[in-house]
Amino acid sequence: MNAPFKSPDADAPLWDLSDLYAGRDDARIAADLDAARAQVAELGALEGRLLAARTEAAELGARLDRAVTLYEQASDALGGIAAYAFLAASTARDDAAAQGFEADVREKIAAVATPTVWLTLEINQLDDAELDAALAAHAPAARWRPWLRRVRAQKPHELSAELETWLAERMPISAQWPRLFDETLAALQVKAGKDALTLAEALNRLSDPRPARRKAAAEGLTEALRGEARVLAMVLNTVAAEHALEGRKRGFARPADSRHLANEVDGEAVDAMADAVAQAYPRLSHRYYALKAKALGKATLDHWDRNAPLDTKGPRGFDWGQGREVVLDSFAALGPEFADRARGFFDRPWIDARARPGKQSGAYAHPVTANRHPYVFLNWMGERRDVLTLAHELGHGVHQTLAADQGTLLADTPLTLAETASIFAEGLTFDRLLAEAKPAERRGLLAGKIEDGLNTVVRQIAFHRFETRFHDERAGGEVPVERIGEIWLEEMGASLGPAVTLNEGYDVWWAYVSHFVHSPFYVYAYAFGDLLTAALMETRRADPAAFTPLYRDLLAAGGTKTYVEALKPFGLNPRDPAFWQIGTRRLERLVDEFEALV
Repeated sequence: MNAPFKSPDADAPLWDLSDLYAGRDDARIAADLDAARAQVAELGALEGRLLAARTEAAELGARLDRAVTLYEQASDALGGIAAYAFLAASTARDDAAAQGFEADVREKIAAVATPTVWLTLEINQLDDAELDAALAAHAPAARWRPWLRRVRAQKPHELSAELETWLAERMPISAQWPRLFDETLAALQVKAGKDALTLAEALNRLSDPRPARRKAAAEGLTEALRGEARVLAMVLNTVAAEHALEGRKRGFARPADSRHLANEVDGEAVDAMADAVAQAYPRLSHRYYALKAKALGKATLDHWDRNAPLDTKGPRGFDWGQGREVVLDSFAALGPEFADRARGFFDRPWIDARARPGKQSGAYAHPVTANRHPYVFLNWMGERRDVLTLAHELGHGVHQTLAADQGTLLADTPLTLAETASIFAEGLTFDRLLAEAKPAERRGLLAGKIEDGLNTVVRQIAFHRFETRFHDERAGGEVPVERIGEIWLEEMGASLGPAVTLNEGYDVWWAYVSHFVHSPFYVYAYAFGDLLTAALMETRRADPAAFTPLYRDLLAAGGTKTYVEALKPFGLNPRDPAFWQIGTRRLERLVDEFEALV
């Protein structure tokens, strides 16, 4: 007798947010807002007193330490409320009450937090010598040095207290544009044959082994996006215009420069990395997709074949328990502590993995605050990519738990290092899948690994180049939806190469990429992180035992070190152009292996 059909996500968990709050009407929300107000008021009593003590190093150090401590405490109280509202809303984008609550919370938090604007402005009125003397004279204040380094970096781009206050007050209103984007995509219904799919389900079906189902999903997604393209283009144009306006006021030369500064990386270094990847397109993506077309018996691939499995029988599926086992075994390869920290997310209801209507697409790990635990969000469909996504997000989660001892302000990791643990965990998990695969599965697994690498490095750099061109054109006025599509086709075509046909309607597929709206110029961090992590993985290969403690220290440091400082113990220098070639060569070697199997 056959066992009853069991959906691959039947055991996928739903998270329990009661560790934060029991619900929107939980009295602790108001109590935490009141606590934050009290901390902000106490902090406000110190306004002007840092400058007043500038000639007395020990007193300045003590006041500075107290001010930053209060700032962090208020951030913790407000951060928990903000996280709860966001986490709850992300699983219910079709629930007007949940969306309204999130918007209301943003406004309340902004009202409480805005009076703290004076702190960083006053810190930046101090001379370097005064600040150094204060940190030396009052030892407890010295722990804030990495946070102060980031504050000082913003000094040339600060505005007046009045303008900084106005921007802080305006932030919740600006956040309504990403909200409109999220709600529009959450309500999207993709018609694929007889099925009505969510965005997440439609994107997942692009990996279906049956060509007709991939094509139907792609064409349905095109029609759904086309129906919303003008609204989404207006959102993108507005977000870019606001970004440009603030950037000009702050004196940034290019739209991406504010992101580079926050990441503590030179724009020239990012440009060099992006150029290096673009120059490698022919050796990587162009070559691979031509080989894949040959393997599938086609002259060229339709764009919906890009992530198609090579075996029409379909790749191995994973139920939730199997995925959990693979990922935990992979984490254990780094050491028992890594597996134990990852296991905590499973043993407690800290993961929301079940796909369902109203839940937004994608995946993330939310750190909340350092005095609370992170949560992991994904849409489990039971495929190999979902196993790797689970590993990726748990990599973030483990990183966040390791860095938590630094406190919220110092645990915050720049994007240059934020993707390290996630991509590393993904790589370890793939290595395990490949080692356990039967000979007949190896070609398909290898193809999947290459495609993940291309999606992380090549595709994200193509996104970055698209985004850069779009923002540059937006500086001259609103960019029509048709022109956005043209830029998209040019950059995607350049990255994918002649072996991939960008079929009719692909010009609107920019519209579902959330990072363009939520975090302008974020996407290059994925390529940066992947290439950086490739260098770390090559280092581990030489001496795994010596690598683990160094790697743990890197993650536990959170944001206290720049990426250059963090990589120094490994003997790696990311300022050397050859450093970035380690990752592209690693990917190229995988393409070599694949070619031998075609």
